[in-house]
Amino acid sequence: MFKRKVYSALTEWKDKYSKKYAAMLEGARRVGKSTIAEEFAKNNYKSYIKVDFANISKDVLEVFDDIASLDLFFLRLQTVAGITLYPGESIIIFDEIQRAPHVRQAIKYLVADGRYSYIETGSLISIKKNVKDIVIPSEEYFIQVYPMDYEEFLWAAGNNSYDILKQLYKTDRPVGNELNRKLMRDFRIYMAVGGMPQAVEAYVNGQNFEEIDKVKRAILKLYDEDFYKIDDSGRLSKMYNSIPGQLSTKKRFIISNATGKRTTSRDEEIFSELLDSKTVLISNNVTDPDVSLSSTADNETYKLYLSDIGLFTTMLFNSADKAHTKIYSKLLSDKLDANLGYMYENVAAQMIAASGSKLFYHIWKKEDDVHYYEVDFLMASNAKIVPIEIKSSNVNTHKSISEFCTKYSKRVYKQYLFSQKDVGHKEQLIFKPIYMLPFVLEDL
Repeated sequence: MFKRKVYSALTEWKDKYSKKYAAMLEGARRVGKSTIAEEFAKNNYKSYIKVDFANISKDVLEVFDDIASLDLFFLRLQTVAGITLYPGESIIIFDEIQRAPHVRQAIKYLVADGRYSYIETGSLISIKKNVKDIVIPSEEYFIQVYPMDYEEFLWAAGNNSYDILKQLYKTDRPVGNELNRKLMRDFRIYMAVGGMPQAVEAYVNGQNFEEIDKVKRAILKLYDEDFYKIDDSGRLSKMYNSIPGQLSTKKRFIISNATGKRTTSRDEEIFSELLDSKTVLISNNVTDPDVSLSSTADNETYKLYLSDIGLFTTMLFNSADKAHTKIYSKLLSDKLDANLGYMYENVAAQMIAASGSKLFYHIWKKEDDVHYYEVDFLMASNAKIVPIEIKSSNVNTHKSISEFCTKYSKRVYKQYLFSQKDVGHKEQLIFKPIYMLPFVLEDL
């Protein structure tokens, strides 16, 4: 198993909260929830039983028909699993818990019983049909599982440069053109592969990018199948697949642009289910930027990003089936003809979300003009706001962030422009290479 930061979050849960709560690992399909849960159980408990509700035999499923008598329930579960449970030393994993709502509802009583600890894993757990007619337990300790971030990717690849990156960041000085080019090339590899564990595994095992792309396409196909199970009209799938194209237009995501029809209440319901799938990240426009960003977030104006940059890369070049190797080669050498600004914007969104922050941006109309200014991301720090702009290359044009800092000068703490360029500054605007974004987020 790859080293994952979620493991530390589970350790904290075990030490502080496991007697009162079941750990709920929530995230999109194929981000590694089940693997993490089982590895944690192996290393931290005398024994464990894993019940996979996505692939469960009839005799195991029948055990859950009656959970009223916990003594009998535990005896039957141990019998069918062939594993002995030890009070205070064993854990039960309920994998893909969204498929067994009645078991999830019983978590309240299982936790209160106190004999064992529990980990649930789930995707699509908030979809209406998965919570219909049950009381959602309050005894769940939610831990979000995201695709592997850049540090985890480097761990998997056996690359120890992340600590060096942090040291370079702390100097607050340029790293030098040659070294920056190398570090950016390393980062573009991450953008090409992404953080889905299966894709990372293929990369670590020496597969070429055509083979890695096949792995990612299989994941996208799985997502599409899930979407059609939720919404057989295909509208949910269309919304998801329209994200790269809509993101390239910058201003906001429009449901009707994906479906090709006027937006209905059902479309809005489907959209909420897309958000519940955790396959996407939503960034809301803030109408009056201030330290309390959520207070003026516009729920009607938003942008969508994919939760994984590797999947985004594959979707972006979906029409070029016969040219994967060439496309990836150009991406890694930074020679793609397309404007890749929104690719870098997506990876930045992924980094910000993984840091535990919500996503916000700001858009406003230029005076006496039909065009708009836009700041890609807003953060709150030191009781002020931090505007962040993302570019793929040209850092000389930054009118939006400059106008923003003029308009809201008294509210701005720091201002950043992230790109492929080296560390620098222009007046109050701080330039950083995109691979240093995680360290800035830590400092904020």
